[in-house]
Amino acid sequence: MSGKQYLKNQIPVLLINLFGMLTLALFLLASGNPFPTVLFLSGIWLVVFTAYVTVAFHMHKKRLGKLLAMAKQLEERYLIPEIMPVPDQANERVFYQMMKMAEKSMLEKIGEVQRERKEYKEYIEQWIHEVKTPITAMKLLCENSRENNRTPFTRDLLAELEHINQLTERALYYARSEHTEKDYSVREIKLSDVVHGAIADHKYLLRQSNMVITMDDMETNVYTDDKWVRFILSQLISNAVKYRTKHPALHFSTVKTNDKVVLSVTDNGIGIPQSDLPRIFEKGFTGENGRTGQNATGIGLYLCKRLCDKLGIGLTACPEDQGTTIALTFQMNDFVTGVQD
Repeated sequence: MSGKQYLKNQIPVLLINLFGMLTLALFLLASGNPFPTVLFLSGIWLVVFTAYVTVAFHMHKKRLGKLLAMAKQLEERYLIPEIMPVPDQANERVFYQMMKMAEKSMLEKIGEVQRERKEYKEYIEQWIHEVKTPITAMKLLCENSRENNRTPFTRDLLAELEHINQLTERALYYARSEHTEKDYSVREIKLSDVVHGAIADHKYLLRQSNMVITMDDMETNVYTDDKWVRFILSQLISNAVKYRTKHPALHFSTVKTNDKVVLSVTDNGIGIPQSDLPRIFEKGFTGENGRTGQNATGIGLYLCKRLCDKLGIGLTACPEDQGTTIALTFQMNDFVTGVQD
């Protein structure tokens, strides 16, 4: 609050004091008092009033500055009435009561939204679990019929069912991503087992796209949640299939140092433009390639990044001469390294 603004708010008080000072001066002059005496009394009035206004301004500014600092420190600033002192002045108490009413209304609205959000999330999770049953049943029917009569139709149908299953898995993991700590189990796992599992989840899509899979020897163990890492790899494999070239290939490799293990997934697809790299992990960002008929949602890599952050896994993307390399970095502390050695 500036001094100019404060004086503007005090205009009625200034006018009243000015009127009172002039009235007193005229009364004293009419009563026969000498002019120097009248001038002296008017000067005292002016000095006292100026001192009062100055002190009141600084005290008011200090109090408001303290309230503003308290509000900036709050994450939920609508809770400011809970920490601010009850004002002494009657007019300020009215605004204080209005803030308390607004706070109560906000808390009620937030509670209502949270309840609705929880119910919707529970419904989505239940629906996904239910819809996975007919997907699995149709997949089994197609696989059984394919053993007796292998046709391109059943192979294509299995690939599409696999795609649908991956989309439902993505929705389920997205719904659970806010509370990852409630649904993960960190233990020692073999990276090769997780990679083979993710490839098996996409075997029909990979076969349909004629994807060539190569993998280095990776007898490396890490401590993490195999289910979540498998899901992250599934998203990377799906992207490799979606943005493939005429002769698609996918390569898995690992590099181990004293304090970390890096799992790299390299494809020879259409790649990521340099201009898109800083934003590929943002929610809803589809980039240049996603706007060219690929039906991208901008959720896959965002979800991978979010889960990696929750699990303490580094996630980076590096464009190659042809294609892209996505690297997952697993940290190895001294205790884990000693156990493995």
